Amino acid sequence: MKRRQKWALGLGIPAAVLVAVSLAVAWWLPTDEELAARLTVEAEERLGVRVTIGSAHWELLPRPVVVVTDFRTRQSKPLVIGQLTAHIKARALLDRKLVFERIDVEDAVLPRNSIRAFSGTPGAREPDAGDGVVLEHLAFRNLTWISHGGIAVIYDGEIEFDARWRPRYAELRRPGISPPFKLTLKREGDADRWQARIHVGGGTLHGNVELKSAASGVMRLSGRLSPIDVEVASAVAAFNRRPAVGGKGSGKTVLSAEGKTAGELARSLHTRTVFSVNRATILRFDLEQAISTLGKEHDGQTALQELTGQMDTQSTEEGIRATYTALKARAGKRSVTGEATIYKRQVEASGTLYLADGAIGAPFTVSGPVSKPHASVPPASYAAAVASAAAMTVIGPGAGARIGDAVSRTLEGGEPQPVAAVPGAVKEN
Repeated sequence: MKRRQKWALGLGIPAAVLVAVSLAVAWWLPTDEELAARLTVEAEERLGVRVTIGSAHWELLPRPVVVVTDFRTRQSKPLVIGQLTAHIKARALLDRKLVFERIDVEDAVLPRNSIRAFSGTPGAREPDAGDGVVLEHLAFRNLTWISHGGIAVIYDGEIEFDARWRPRYAELRRPGISPPFKLTLKREGDADRWQARIHVGGGTLHGNVELKSAASGVMRLSGRLSPIDVEVASAVAAFNRRPAVGGKGSGKTVLSAEGKTAGELARSLHTRTVFSVNRATILRFDLEQAISTLGKEHDGQTALQELTGQMDTQSTEEGIRATYTALKARAGKRSVTGEATIYKRQVEASGTLYLADGAIGAPFTVSGPVSKPHASVPPASYAAAVASAAAMTVIGPGAGARIGDAVSRTLEGGEPQPVAAVPGAVKEN
């Protein structure tokens, strides 16, 4: 037999085998309609809700791929996937393993409240690749996340996975945002430790995060970030929230979470940030107007020479609770100390307003919707503070404070203390 004929025969046998195998697989694999029906049943079993699929299509050559379009859950606010393209690793199929080389998701809508309603059947099968990687690369474009409060935020991103769903590299972006938002995670070797790089509001939050697993299966996430020159208003607006404060913030952040799954980690996430804001501005509150009208009017802005404090955020079943403590703000000769909680778009705050370089204080409260809070300064306390400030310029700090107390008692219906009895007071002739 000639050499050329031998080569032709050598190439022809594998080609014939491939054709035969392809025909056998095509005979065994379902039609597009059957595939859509199978995926519908599988999805309903996993999610615990009814679903619909617009279409499903598969191809074996040149590489195995499945394309699903218009996937929707039957909920008042459905989870939607415009198109999902899954590239399956052919070599793994020969070993009876399902491994996805890449999954691309486009035009998805993920309402948090709808996802919480999922109640998949216990024991539903999960893809199994032994000790290997089930999914090597996930990419998503135009993915809309809808928070508990109904705020929609669009993301693009991608994740490269190692075994046990550990990200080798991850990137999250907000398209069309300026200054840009970009978060990246890069794994340090094979350790469960990642370098975190975050660009937002024209500044940075760089640091690291670490994951530890207990024998019980509980995972504990911890990390530290260092916010530097983050324009607060721009950073908040980047996530379609309405900012309350402007200025460049810096500080230190620690984060922690605990759970047996990635979802439980996200739902338990807690952060604590000690911060200071340079050239801060309260964007929707005019302190001078609030003082002069006893809180009846306060629309406007307040420039601050100082703003420091601590912010704690805690993920809950109904959204994120933000708690501010040790707040200190200074505007000219006036300053404020206090604490506040923002949760479910409501604010509850209290503190003390100090006049005359911090020597005289009057309590205040702020409550109501974040978009239109109500400020209240008790008339007696404010009048006492004004009286004290005036008296200080004439008869000294000690007497000024006691006079303020007397004014407060009078306005509140108590017994005022005679001015003559105040130590250090000047007696009239």
